[in-house]
Amino acid sequence: MADNKFTFSYRAPTPNERREAESIRNFYEEERSPDTLTRLKKLDAHVKNAAKIPSIATGIAGTLIFGLGLSMVLVWEMLVFGSIVALAGVASAACAYPLYRFILTREKNDHREEILRLSGEILQKNHN
Repeated sequence: MADNKFTFSYRAPTPNERREAESIRNFYEEERSPDTLTRLKKLDAHVKNAAKIPSIATGIAGTLIFGLGLSMVLVWEMLVFGSIVALAGVASAACAYPLYRFILTREKNDHREEILRLSGEILQKNHN
């Protein structure tokens, strides 16, 4: 019975160990529930990229189609059909900016409430 002793030893982590443990913990906490600023940045990037990507693709496609029509006129001497293709390319490239504005407006309206709520939380935290 005399051998039933309770021993306890405690060793406090060094500052370097504590920083490393906190950085590892923060890495895994972000995946579970991102903080407000990270979520706000992701939403803002989503709204802007959702509008940029299709409009840039439309502008590039229109430019390439215009170049094809121009080549048809200048190289292959297909004046009528080349002019029609070139005009179709110009029309497509001209639609890129209105498409950007349309998608941006739609995405802003879809995510407005959440972005305003998150930014309000951040501003209240910094104000207090």
